[in-house]
Amino acid sequence: MTVLLQISDTHFGTEQAPVVQALEQLAHAQRPDLVVLSGDITQRATWVQFRAARAFVDRLDAPALLAIPGNHDIPLFALATRLLNPYGRYREAFGPSMAPVFDSPDCLVIGVNTTRWYRHEDGEVSASQIEQVAQALALATAKQLRVVVVHQPVAVTRPEDASNRLHGRDVAIARWCAAGADLVLGGHIHLPFVRPLLHDFPDCGRSTWAVQAGTAVSSRVRRGAPNSVNLIRWTGGHPRRCVVERWDCATDGARFELAGAETLPLGEVPLPDHGR
Repeated sequence: MTVLLQISDTHFGTEQAPVVQALEQLAHAQRPDLVVLSGDITQRATWVQFRAARAFVDRLDAPALLAIPGNHDIPLFALATRLLNPYGRYREAFGPSMAPVFDSPDCLVIGVNTTRWYRHEDGEVSASQIEQVAQALALATAKQLRVVVVHQPVAVTRPEDASNRLHGRDVAIARWCAAGADLVLGGHIHLPFVRPLLHDFPDCGRSTWAVQAGTAVSSRVRRGAPNSVNLIRWTGGHPRRCVVERWDCATDGARFELAGAETLPLGEVPLPDHGR
């Protein structure tokens, strides 16, 4: 079994120490093969916040890490840095790659930088990024779980979140589904959910799923959505299925508890037989 731990929107600078400790305990107990940070790692992209975030990740002691920046990981008030070196602090903490890939016999995870220095909150994906991801997905083996990681969501469940959706998502989802994507992981809106992309992209043609994570350790929680993370379990085999578990932090901040699990069918959607 391969286990992925999705952690999003930690917003270091607004982290809650007991929740941070509880998440470290969860990671040590579950021993994920890969930790995925789906953006907004810091609150204001300061050196201090990035160092605290990096120290936290190191304490998780996972074999592998895949991280992408969120809009909060670009300096907001240091205008010269935002213009001339927007990812300098991020790169010092999490490495130079803006398109990280984790490739193992059981899993292919592709990170996409959807932030832009000239945008405050909105994210976008370019034609070249869409094609690069699609080409990588097309090379995946039948045994691999195929995951794309973005920051801004490609789908939402509440009308008030519609403006936060990723620009370029229609072309991206059509191309990535055609190339074999199973999951699209995201964050940004601090609201955890799992949603079939066929609901929003009926021409997708596959059982591909949007998997959104809440804010992991920050005090910036939404009403009805406590601090939470996702554990994704993949065993391979046929039929192709994975399990997405949502783990919420208890109200006292002392531990993360299993809040629910969904088994997701993956792969091509059968065509209707029209009564045959």
